[in-house]
Amino acid sequence: MIINTEKCNPQTTNIDLADGVKIAELINNEDTKVALAVQKILPQIGFAIEQIAERMKIGGRMAYFGSGTSGRIGILDASEMPPTFGVSPTLVQAYISGGDKALRFAVENAEDRADLAEQDFADFNAKAEDIVVSISASGNPQYGVKVLELAKQKKCLTIAITSNPQAMLKKFADIFLCAEVGPEAITGSSRMKAGTAQKMILNMLSTGAMIKLGKVYQNYMIDLQINNAKLYKRAIRFVQEITGADEFTAKKALNKSNHVATACIMIIKNCDKITAQNLLKQQGGILRKIIKFKENKE
Repeated sequence: MIINTEKCNPQTTNIDLADGVKIAELINNEDTKVALAVQKILPQIGFAIEQIAERMKIGGRMAYFGSGTSGRIGILDASEMPPTFGVSPTLVQAYISGGDKALRFAVENAEDRADLAEQDFADFNAKAEDIVVSISASGNPQYGVKVLELAKQKKCLTIAITSNPQAMLKKFADIFLCAEVGPEAITGSSRMKAGTAQKMILNMLSTGAMIKLGKVYQNYMIDLQINNAKLYKRAIRFVQEITGADEFTAKKALNKSNHVATACIMIIKNCDKITAQNLLKQQGGILRKIIKFKENKE
C-alpha cells in the first residue's frame, strides 16, 4: 500500500510544462493545505505541550531524532532554543541519523540502521523524565522506530511526528501527531509539505513548552540572549514596551542586568539587579507573577 505522501498528485501532473509563476502557484496551492492538516491535530499538539512542560519542570530534557529532512528540521528547532529563550543547549537536543555529515549530504541507508539509533540514543542518555520525539514523514524508517522503542523502555514520554496514519512509529508513541498533508507537489518529495508540517509542529511544541515555563511575558521573549546589536535594540524595545519606561531608563537597566525580565523588574519595582533576580527566582522565573503589563499608549 502506497502512503499518501508517496502518491502522485493529480493537481501537479503538468508542473513540468509550467512557467515560473505557475510553478510557484501550484506549489503554493499545495502548501495552503499544510496549515489545515496541522489544525486538525491541534488538541493532540496542545496535550503534548502540556506534557512536555510538566516534565521539563521536574528536570526533563527533550530530544528530537530524525533522518534526512526530518533530522535537519529537528536540529534547526533545537538550535534556536538557547538564543530565543536563554535555556541550556542540553534542554532541547537533536540527532540526525548519520551524524553531522548528514546535515549537508545524504548518508546512504542511515535511516534504515537501528544501530545508529542505538548509538544516538545512548549519547542522549535518557532518563524517565525526558521526552523523546521521533520525526519522519512516513514514520517507518528503522532509525526513528528504534529510538521510540528504546525510549519506551526507559519510560520516557514518546512523541511521533509523521504524515502517515499507519506509521510504524505509532506502536511506540504515547502521543501520535499525524498531519495528513496528502501527496506532495513533486511525487515523494517529503521535504515539501510533510517537512513544512514538521516545522510547524516543532515550533508549537518547543515554543509552547517555553511559554509554559515562563520564558515569555505577554508575547515577549524575556529571556533572549542579547549577543549582537540587533538583539540589544530589540531588548531595549521590549523593556520599554513592557514597563512604559523611556529609552534612557530602559538602556540603563538593561546595561546593568543584560536580561530583559530582570531589567523590567528593576524599573517597575525600583530595585537593584540582585533584588530583581531574587524576586524572579522566588517566582520560578514567571515575570507575570511580579509585574503587570502596561499598555503602550502611543
